Amino acid sequence: MGRFHRFILRSGFLAALSVIPGVGLAQSAADSVQLAQTVVVGKIVIEGALRVEPDTVKSYLLIREGDAFDERRLDRSLKSLFATGLFADVSVRREGNILIVKVLENPVINRIAFEGNKKVTDEDLEAEVTLRPRVIYTRTKVQNDVKRILTLYRRNGRFAVSVDPKIIQLPQNRIDLVFEVSEGALTQVESIRFVGNKTFSDRRLREVIRTRETEWWRFLSKDDTYDPDRITFDRELLRRFYLSDGFADFRVTSALAELTPDREDFFVTFTVNEGTRYTFGELDVDARLRGLKKEQLIDIIEVEKGDWYDISAVDKIVDGLTNRVGELGYAFVNVRPRINRDRQKKIIDITFEIVEGPRAFVERIDISGNIRTLDKVIRREFRIVEGDAFNSSKLRRSKQRLEGLGFFEKVDMQQVAGSEPDKAIVKVEVEEKSTGSISLGAGFSSSVGPIGDIGISENNLLGRGQKLALSLQIASTRSQIDLSFTEPYFLNREIRAGFDVFHVTQDLQDTSSFDLNRTGFALRAGYPITSYLRQDWKYLFSKSTIGDVNSSASTLIQAVEGTTQKSEVSHTVLYDRRDNFTNPTDGYFVSLNTSVAGLGGDVNSLSNVVRGGKYHEIADQWILSIGGRMGYIVGLGEDVDLLDRFHVGGDNLRGFESRGAGPRDTLTEDALGGEWLYTGTLELKFPLGLPAELGIGGRVFTDIGSAGGVTPVNATTKDTGSVRLASGVGMTWNSPFGPLGIDLGFPLLKEEHDKTETFRVNFGTRF
Repeated sequence: MGRFHRFILRSGFLAALSVIPGVGLAQSAADSVQLAQTVVVGKIVIEGALRVEPDTVKSYLLIREGDAFDERRLDRSLKSLFATGLFADVSVRREGNILIVKVLENPVINRIAFEGNKKVTDEDLEAEVTLRPRVIYTRTKVQNDVKRILTLYRRNGRFAVSVDPKIIQLPQNRIDLVFEVSEGALTQVESIRFVGNKTFSDRRLREVIRTRETEWWRFLSKDDTYDPDRITFDRELLRRFYLSDGFADFRVTSALAELTPDREDFFVTFTVNEGTRYTFGELDVDARLRGLKKEQLIDIIEVEKGDWYDISAVDKIVDGLTNRVGELGYAFVNVRPRINRDRQKKIIDITFEIVEGPRAFVERIDISGNIRTLDKVIRREFRIVEGDAFNSSKLRRSKQRLEGLGFFEKVDMQQVAGSEPDKAIVKVEVEEKSTGSISLGAGFSSSVGPIGDIGISENNLLGRGQKLALSLQIASTRSQIDLSFTEPYFLNREIRAGFDVFHVTQDLQDTSSFDLNRTGFALRAGYPITSYLRQDWKYLFSKSTIGDVNSSASTLIQAVEGTTQKSEVSHTVLYDRRDNFTNPTDGYFVSLNTSVAGLGGDVNSLSNVVRGGKYHEIADQWILSIGGRMGYIVGLGEDVDLLDRFHVGGDNLRGFESRGAGPRDTLTEDALGGEWLYTGTLELKFPLGLPAELGIGGRVFTDIGSAGGVTPVNATTKDTGSVRLASGVGMTWNSPFGPLGIDLGFPLLKEEHDKTETFRVNFGTRF
């Protein structure tokens, strides 16, 4: 366009030169420019402007009426007009001393439509594009929106997508803009390969990362579709995995994704450099704050010399030291691990330096994104408050607590500068998710037979963080209805309080020759004492009816037929150091429960139950665990109630039926229960070599246990209190339809009157 207007100007110059005597075409360019500058713009005429006012067009020109014609200023004026985005074409020409500017306006978008999109909704596409109705159309904006649509589809795993923008001309220089989308098939990951791995197999590393190879059984997952963001996350997962197993020099040198020519599949290759495997050497604390002694902190370091180096353990120690120093009154601290790596001995010595950190305070905590959830529900999870000394360790812990609520899809926490150098603002952005659910269930248990249940729950009631749940379970030998409510911050303190109302009907004819109906309610409250120690209190009132007692039942059972009321207070202390509550691989726990009945009602008793367990990963994915339970109950001025006695067998002593071991009436074969019990389990869980996402694992186990003590007794009561022992194998499948457990148990030590059970299955589903 610049060359076009320059041609017009030069043609005008030559015409002017041709009428000047003595001047020819060979006159120098300098003379031409000098002559051109003597021609003054007498008038500026705008042509083609329909919506845009002529004065608006003139305002973008860098030349005005009365100015000399200047080629460079005209060229810059053209660029200025194009930069507005208002015009599809612009040209200038000169007629005498008149400058004529001709413009072709860009059309206005009347409507934006999408065609061919099935997997992505119109609403999602409209939110992605920047163009809107009544906005000026430009090719640049359209191409940018095409790129944004392509990116959206690729994030959803569709790399074969194509987008073709079409224009439908309308009167008055308006258009309809249509994006024609050809979505194509999901671009899946055909193969994942690793190069450079020596310690761990490709199969094991595939279990570590989130991306999966496409298989027919992954129809419920999108992890087998290619996602570049997920690949980036996989690099970090690999790094954390190796660094947690001693490989301090590990690096992912490249993560290459190759798209097949048909654009339907990806081949992903991770190239890794494992490096040397290190163990922990000397671990020490260097406290450089006045009055702070190493002896006050050294117990935080729980790893031992010779353990494999673990970056997670280092991070945990840093957090622990930061919290301990803060508790001792030092507000501004910085804990820095000083690492000394001995490549020859393959050990890493670490000294945790504790120095004074920058003096910064939390000026403000800004929360955004919460539509339902009240601000106070979020703020109470923070380990720091406005005005506190800034502590990055407590900030990380606060984010973990928010994520642990289960109310949010995403929690983003950032630190920005405050109004003064020593102040910081914490910005928290959350993305809420649905917290209510309606569940239906079906399953089978060897204990109660076929099971069906329905439940309605809301985990964030009215945005207050409260939980309300109603469930109904119906089985062939047991039915139950429960209503429960939990307030996690009772009286604005970290006290989890709530109540339960329940009604249970149970058919115990096969094991004890009676039916049971129990109705009652419970009040409960619990609170943490430390990070790992918790205390819970509970009050229970129930009304139990033993009915439909078989005429041939044990005389001990016939004697207690009728209705009793129980008023009981229980107290539980739990110390839990497991790394995961549901599937622990390391750590231990121990709990003590004490219950006293007799504050009203018909039952007077005192019981104590101790439980504990220890977990250790002896090899990758091989988890050895040992656990046990001991209980004792005594009547206060009366015999122990039949319903409060302990029973063993089934889930707590595999190889025996539910209530299959322990005191029994040998004449009627009714299980009577005991006043004491103990059970123990030694179990080894291991992988079966199947893909990890199938959730299938094996186990071998040995269970031991017994129960005894029956008061009163009769001539047919058999109460040996002898040890029962069983061993076996089992399998667990975390299926998409619920957990399935199968055990084969073989009694090794038993009594003649015991009821044994070789095959045991538990299956449940919620959908």
